Order: sequence, then C-alpha cells, then structure tokens
Amino acid sequence: MTSALHTSTLTSLPLLARGKVRDNYAVGEDRLLMVASDRLSAFDVIMGEPIPGKGALLTQMALFWFDQLGRLCPNHLTGEAPESVVSAADLAQVRGRSMLVKRLKPIPVEAVVRGYLAGSGWKEYQQSQSVCGVALPPGLKNASKLPEPIFTPAAKAEMGEHDENIDYDQVVQIVGPALAAQIRDLSIEIYQAAAAIALTKGIIIADTKFEFGLDADGTLTLMDEVLTPDSSRFWPAESYVEGSNPPSFDKQFVRDWLETQPWDKTPPAPRLPADVVAKTAAKYQEAWQRLTGA
Repeated sequence: MTSALHTSTLTSLPLLARGKVRDNYAVGEDRLLMVASDRLSAFDVIMGEPIPGKGALLTQMALFWFDQLGRLCPNHLTGEAPESVVSAADLAQVRGRSMLVKRLKPIPVEAVVRGYLAGSGWKEYQQSQSVCGVALPPGLKNASKLPEPIFTPAAKAEMGEHDENIDYDQVVQIVGPALAAQIRDLSIEIYQAAAAIALTKGIIIADTKFEFGLDADGTLTLMDEVLTPDSSRFWPAESYVEGSNPPSFDKQFVRDWLETQPWDKTPPAPRLPADVVAKTAAKYQEAWQRLTGA
C-alpha cells in the first residue's frame, strides 16, 4: 500500500488544475499527467484527511476497465509510462497512481447511465415517475432494476458546485443531435458491457457516469476515470434487496458519519475519525479485490 497523498506537488511539470481527486499536469501541448490523489470529497466538499491507497486503487481500476472496454471505443490513454515524464524526485508521487493521457477537448456533459433506481433518480421518480425526462413505469421501488438502462445526463458544474441533471434535449442543444445520440448510445453500450462483467464478480453497477472528449480529429474518446467507486454506485450482489439501499463500495461510511455531525456541508469539513478513514479504505480495497481477484 502506498503512503497517503492528499495533494501532489510535482516540480518537474507545470500544474494545470486540481479537481476533487485528480491533479492534472501539462506534458507539452498535447498530453496530460493525471495524478490520482487520496483526497475524498463528500457533498462536494473535499475532506482534510486522505484515504490511504485510494488514488492507486482508482487508477488501477480505471486501467482495468479501459483494457476491458477498448473494443467499444477509443480512450485517452497514450500507452506511455507516467514515470517517463517526471524527474526522479517526483517518482514517489506518480508511481502506481497516475495516467499519461492525450489532451482532449472535453464535452461539458456528464454522461450518466442508470440501470437501477437509486439516489437522486429515486427521489425524482417519486415526484414525477420519470428521471431526467425519461418516463418510467409505475410501481418501481428504491433500488429497483429498470426495464432497460437509461441515459440521464448532467451539466458539468464549476468546482464546488453540484452537477445539474438535464434532459436529452438539452444535450442536443449543447453538442448537436449527431454527437448527442453518439454519446447516449455509446454510454449505454459501455454500461451494459461493464455491468455484465461486474455481475460475474458479485458486483451490481447500479449507475455510473462517463466523461468524453474529442481528439484532434473530432473522434469521440472516453476520458478521465471510468467505472470506479467514485464515479459509479457499486452494490454487493449477494445483499441486494429491492426496496432498500444496498451497502455500497464507496465513501458511504463518510457520508453517513457526516450526516450525524453538526455541519452545514460547506468548507471546512469536520475531521474524519481514524476508524471512518480505515473503513472507507477497506471498502475501496474490497471493490478492487472482487473485480480483479488481486
């Protein structure tokens, strides 16, 4: 297990941006080094305490899925070793937790696919029997499997803001009808392929979000992380029961603990107790072990 890294401080490359989890560095004009830190955000606030090993697990899981799904669409990996573009002094911060990727033109839409009714989707269904403009049959429960996976996009928000659910017509307005249809159809195809693989490992992927960009030729390319517990809702198949929230392989321990605290969900967050950090780290580890047998 690598030592915890809350914030990377590479000296051999210029920092472009810090996200909730990843620090992105410029490698020339056409590539990025994405370093997955051990930061954790909950309710769109970054916690002060890192989750040891989280960044490495997220990176290895994303690489696993890029390999599994390569036949469906191109992705942003260059195939080059991240260690090859940094100095010896920066190696410890990069090794095992980084991806060297192509610099793409990002599409400002989160491509969310839901195979089950959960979270904000369940709340919206109770009010309107639909999710993001997609009508659903009556009588569904919390955690119900949907008749078919549905595309429920979101508009990307600025750092610290909540992504906003939008309907398909709004995606068409943002990117045009041809690209909107390609993103929707490809997202559902990727989700179905991944969900089938995960189910053989005892994991239900209830929902997930993909990010896409366009390369220099205008080719739609899968980017960022993919199908990790940070971007997806993973449930253990053996404890799934329709009508109740299954335990998930992610930061739910942190969210549940924060809900008991006198905190208004604005920075700074309360300090996380050591046992909450340890249990959260163990959940990420269990998801990785189930998925890969490693």
